[in-house]
Amino acid sequence: LNSAGHLVTVYEREDRIGGLLTYGIPNMKLDKRLVERRVDKMAEEGVEFVTGAHIGVTHSAADLLSSFDAVLLATGATWPRDLSIEGRQLEGVHFAMDFLTDSTKSLLSKRGGISAAGKRVVVIGGGDTGNDCIGTSVRQGAASVTNFELLPQPPRERAADNPWPQYPRVYRIDYGHEEVISRWGKDPRIYSISAKRFLGNSRGHLCGIETVRVQWTREAGHWSMEEVEGSKEVVEADLVFLAMGFLGPENKVIEELGVRQGPRSNVETGEGSYRTSVEKVFAAGDCRRGQSLVVWGINEGRMAASEMDTWLRNKQAACDQSRLIN
Repeated sequence: LNSAGHLVTVYEREDRIGGLLTYGIPNMKLDKRLVERRVDKMAEEGVEFVTGAHIGVTHSAADLLSSFDAVLLATGATWPRDLSIEGRQLEGVHFAMDFLTDSTKSLLSKRGGISAAGKRVVVIGGGDTGNDCIGTSVRQGAASVTNFELLPQPPRERAADNPWPQYPRVYRIDYGHEEVISRWGKDPRIYSISAKRFLGNSRGHLCGIETVRVQWTREAGHWSMEEVEGSKEVVEADLVFLAMGFLGPENKVIEELGVRQGPRSNVETGEGSYRTSVEKVFAAGDCRRGQSLVVWGINEGRMAASEMDTWLRNKQAACDQSRLIN
């Protein structure tokens, strides 16, 4: 948009620009100097960046609509799925993204935060976020790292119900798992296990997790889960990171703008379009399509910018035509 000749202001609620590229992806996977280099380049080209600006909290969404010709929502899908079981309030139970954010902040600004050093760590949930928590915990010097997976271990080769060209749902070892294996000699993942409650000591600190094994069965094409009788056990833990995925975008700015949301809480746009239900408000990235990959964020940003550029130019042309008629 800036290259197309528009004046662009980016509002960011964190203290640094970059979104998940800065605070969501660990430094060992993405050197923050690369993000800073691109941000500095855009700033030199005229883009204005405002940090510490939480729209709907520190800044009014209504002010955005009255101050700008167009608004793009690129807030991501950062509303984490919680685990509401007994002991959730204990000190030591954290969302995965809070841990990853604190870890990067400690590297960039030397501020202390959540640290896995010397702790018995349990990561609940898999995927990229869970794997990043595993790798970060190893690097911080955790005493042990365990990963709970509710689902059973995937097969090493495609199952009959997972043919090409579907994405292969097979057993994989990612970098975090490799580092745990290198450090302690075994894969950190425990499959078909469910956390029942968090256990704490007299000071309100987490000290363990009561778990139960589960069994999955498939009938008429549908999977069902049941607990295995007599399988309860306690896993000792000082830190738990909840990495069970995301429910969609956080709703403060969306509610204030009155933008329509779909059944999965994502911002709704027209088919093949990035325009929302509110005049001059557009959306792109995870808040529109759901949690996805960086490459999709890049593509959606470019496509949304193209549509916004066309919309702004048509709007300007209509205004110019109106002046000529008048």
